[in-house]
Amino acid sequence: MLEDFKNRNVSEDTYYKVDIEAYPVTGWDKFKRVVQRTFKGELFVGLWVVMREMIDFKIHTVQYPEEKMPIGPRYRAIHEMKRLLESNTERCIGCGLCEKICISNCIKIDTKIDQNSRKEVSEYSINLGRCIFCGYCAEVCPELAITHGGRYENASDQREHFVMYEDMLTPIDVMKANAQKEFEGFGAITPHEDERVKKTPLAY
Repeated sequence: MLEDFKNRNVSEDTYYKVDIEAYPVTGWDKFKRVVQRTFKGELFVGLWVVMREMIDFKIHTVQYPEEKMPIGPRYRAIHEMKRLLESNTERCIGCGLCEKICISNCIKIDTKIDQNSRKEVSEYSINLGRCIFCGYCAEVCPELAITHGGRYENASDQREHFVMYEDMLTPIDVMKANAQKEFEGFGAITPHEDERVKKTPLAY
């Protein structure tokens, strides 16, 4: 086999001759050639496929916005602020790590001291026009307070489109109905982390 590659002498026996028809000269010959090339079996096969799909009346499109395509549980869309399942209070402790790690500088957070001498969030906003949805804010959060949800309709008529803390926070009625999805969104822990937390509380 190696000798065949080393042998560079190419003979005429190795060539394949292609039968090329003579180019039509007259107008009638050109017309016949166009007809022969146009109306082939493949054309009618394609027409039959189109007619078959039209007769079946099967709708392959998604009727948006009534229907939406399913999104992965770790899809990085508009942010969500979680509450504690036990007390329905905000998980965010105002540490500011999400603001510090944000590489697009789109998170702004202000805190104050409440009546119980505890730090609480007074202002929290995310500029979705600058956000690149990298997920660093969700990864660095020590309380798993911020995650990325599945709401991706964030169109706006202005470049500075801010989403406020109240818009991201889980409503109380949702918490009462136990409808908060705990392990959904980028940055959230996986469902098997409960066993790990029971064994080693600081595993996550």
